[in-house]
Amino acid sequence: MTPRKLSLDPPQDDFALITEALVDETVRQSRIAPRGRMIAPLHRSLTDPVHRMLNAIQPGSYVRPHRHIDPPKPEAWIVLRGRLLIVTFHDDGTVDRHLVLAAQSDRFGVDLVPGLYHTVAALASDTVIYEVKSGPYEAMTDKAFAPWAPEEGTAEAEAYLSKLLASCGQKSSIAAG
Repeated sequence: MTPRKLSLDPPQDDFALITEALVDETVRQSRIAPRGRMIAPLHRSLTDPVHRMLNAIQPGSYVRPHRHIDPPKPEAWIVLRGRLLIVTFHDDGTVDRHLVLAAQSDRFGVDLVPGLYHTVAALASDTVIYEVKSGPYEAMTDKAFAPWAPEEGTAEAEAYLSKLLASCGQKSSIAAG
C-alpha cells in the first residue's frame, strides 16, 4: 500500500519564501489529495522547536477533533485565503465555542491555548491558513483524538462534520467560496 502524501517537501534553503506560486501549488495538491487538504511545511525538520506551515483545506475535509497535551502545545492560525470555521469543545464533546475567520476581514486569525479539543473546517474552496505550533512532531503523541468523534475516513465522519457545521450555523460541508 502506498502511503498517502500529507505534505509537500520541506524547504532546503535557509530562507523559506511564501509566494503566490507556493500557495497555488499547495491548493492544487489539496484538491487532489484524498483528505482534501495539504500542508506546505516552512520549517526544515520534524524536530524543529517551532513548526510553521501553509495548510490548504477544501470544504468537506474532516479534521478529527483533537488536542495537543503531550506535551502541551499552543497553536495559531491566520487565514490567507478563504473562510475557516474553528470549533472548540468541552471534554464531553459539546461545543464550547465556534467562530468564522476570513481572509481580508476584521477576524482573520486566532491563537489557541494548549489542551483544548478543537477542529477546523474550510467554508470556502481553496482556503489557506498560515499555521504555527510548537514542535517537535512525534506521531504517537502529537494529537490526542477526541474519543467521542469518529475517525477520519469513515462514513460516520462525513455525517459528524455535516451535523457539526449545521450546529454552528453553516449550511454545508461542500459549500464553495
